Amino acid sequence: MRPLRTRAMEGLSGEVMELGFGSGSNIGLYPEEVTRILAVEPSEIARSMAKDAIENSLIPVDLVGLDGQSVPLEDNSVDNVLTTWTLCTIPDLDAALSEVRRILRPGGAVYYLEHGLSDNEKVARRQHQFNPIQNRIGGGCNLNRKIDELLTDAGFELEHPAKFRIAGPQIMSSMYSGVARLR
Repeated sequence: MRPLRTRAMEGLSGEVMELGFGSGSNIGLYPEEVTRILAVEPSEIARSMAKDAIENSLIPVDLVGLDGQSVPLEDNSVDNVLTTWTLCTIPDLDAALSEVRRILRPGGAVYYLEHGLSDNEKVARRQHQFNPIQNRIGGGCNLNRKIDELLTDAGFELEHPAKFRIAGPQIMSSMYSGVARLR
């Protein structure tokens, strides 16, 4: 997944809020133009796992929030947002994307790498069928979110959107990647 993460981060700069910081898997992959990482992560276990990565990071990392639906940052306070395999788990994604819009500076963007609903109708039917089970066993993960539509519906304009498949079960391998800029 490292090459996918690295590609998704190309062009990131300035102060970046990472929505769904997790265990710090993206640390070490950030471009040198990034000056500060503001981490939002609800999982106590993931935050604990990230301690070493944070301590060894060449870029300052501040844990700034637990919930992407309510981020304790000022309006227009970050240059960009990064989200990798996170938008599938946020319970109220509309609220989270509204928060992202609020905190982004004019010209800011969301750099995203996510899994979601397949364009293949047969696979999409299975994703809808298995979503309740995945949601329970996968910590709130949804298989059937159309990431591109959710971002555009939230008021973002997609730049270089890409859809592709990775190896693995078809219901989990439909990927979305790109940059979503404030309109």
